[in-house]
Amino acid sequence: MRILVTDPISKKAINYLKESGLVVDVMEDISYDELLRIVRGYDVLIVRGRTRVDKKVIDEAVNLKLIGRCGVGLDNIDVEYAVSRGIKVLNTPEATATSVAELTLGLMLCVSRLIHIANDSLKGGKWLKKKLLGFELCGKTVGLIGFGRIGREVAKRASALGMKVLALAKHELTLNETTPYGAQPAGSLDYLLSASDIISLHIPLTPETYHYLNWREFELMKDGVVIINTARWNIINPEALLNALDSGKVSWAAIDVFENEPPKCEIEWKIIRHPRVLVTQHIGAQTMEAQKRAGIMLAEKILKELGKS
Repeated sequence: MRILVTDPISKKAINYLKESGLVVDVMEDISYDELLRIVRGYDVLIVRGRTRVDKKVIDEAVNLKLIGRCGVGLDNIDVEYAVSRGIKVLNTPEATATSVAELTLGLMLCVSRLIHIANDSLKGGKWLKKKLLGFELCGKTVGLIGFGRIGREVAKRASALGMKVLALAKHELTLNETTPYGAQPAGSLDYLLSASDIISLHIPLTPETYHYLNWREFELMKDGVVIINTARWNIINPEALLNALDSGKVSWAAIDVFENEPPKCEIEWKIIRHPRVLVTQHIGAQTMEAQKRAGIMLAEKILKELGKS
């Protein structure tokens, strides 16, 4: 059995696979064309978000039995086509929830207290104390769109800060599901949008959630709402978001995810450079603890599938 790893994962996970008798080749900077050329020689492919595993790659991967995604999102993998070719797709959504939730709260704290502006301006020799009037999170309402592992972890932390937490999921949530996390069911998207001071996204990108927040949805929001997106770029219509930022409907947006990583298109850069946008480089799961957990969990799942655990 030969495994190809095309993105960085923990060395402990790689050693774990090797100790189980598997041949593991690590090529973290492999190009798409090079992947097409060599993938037929491997039984297992391990990726993160950088490597694109589309139909062309899958067609070349004639010996592939497993694709492992070290992390949550699967939008860089054509899962349906892989499964149709008899290739199993594994991921580790349970590994990174804490790290993404903590980043979400960090982004809320930054925009509420203008921490990033205070830091940059003072380093630039400016004393802007009188202009750095923020707001408290305590007493504010945060609407969580998505109440899976990450959404629930965000709810616990937001509740601990004294925030009112509204939760929305694909199915109708009950108080029994939300109360243990300090949240309450929103009931509907329209109510969540109209009642929330801060809206945070925690849903996958699917055909159903593409541009989930669109022109109509922004009209329903409070004036001065804050948007936090640590999920996927195209859950929000970027043109509608830019318009809402320019009009003041959205006072701040904090974004950790982009359509292209690194960003390439004009609308991405317009939003990134907007004076009321805080951006990070898709670092939600980029902690030592999350990467270690994700790598080990994925290795364990692969070994189990291969009958080596």
